[in-house]
Order: sequence, then C-alpha cells, then structure tokens
Amino acid sequence: MSVNKVILLGNVGRDPAIRYVENRPVAELALATSERARTTSAGTSIPERTEWHRLVMWDNNALTAEKYIRKGTRLYVEGKLRTRTWEDRNTIKHTVTEIYVDTFEILSRPEQK
Repeated sequence: MSVNKVILLGNVGRDPAIRYVENRPVAELALATSERARTTSAGTSIPERTEWHRLVMWDNNALTAEKYIRKGTRLYVEGKLRTRTWEDRNTIKHTVTEIYVDTFEILSRPEQK
C-alpha cells in the first residue's frame, strides 16, 4: 500500500492563471507556507522560512479559483504530488513538482483596497 497525500495551509502568491486543455479549465497558482522564526534551547536563532508550492486545479476547482481566489487569499488545500519533466526549445530538461488539488477551502480573502 502507498499514500500520496499533501495537506497545505498558506497564502496565495499570485492570481490564478487560467487556461483550457481540450475544453477543460486548468488553474495554476502559487501557495506560500511559512515556518515561524524561533530560537532553539541552545540559543540558536532560526529565521522564518517560506516554501513556495505550485498548485494545479482542474474543472470545477479551476472555475471556482478563477472567480474567488486572488493574491493574498488564505487557502486550505488537499491533493497529491505530481512530478513532470519536459524539454524546452534548447533541449534543456526541466523538472517540476506540483500539487494536483483534490479539494480546497477558502479561509479568508484579501482585503479590498
């Protein structure tokens, strides 16, 4: 048995980019998760660390993302890791790991200015 499950709670770094693949909507966005700065018991100071995650949403999730998610939105996400490799025009191989979102909840929306 094996499990491929990712749970993230973070803030959206940019508005979702929407595209269509064979008439199916796909949303791509970045999510930031942060670990707080802290000091160890030995007195060592560890700075805050932010990790960026690439999210991919399909179909109804993508349509919901397009309508309601903006930069600064706080999201709870459940999904699975997918790694893909491609070659660019200069025959350079690129590898990217993405989270394919199964479910998500919008926890808060950015304040309107």
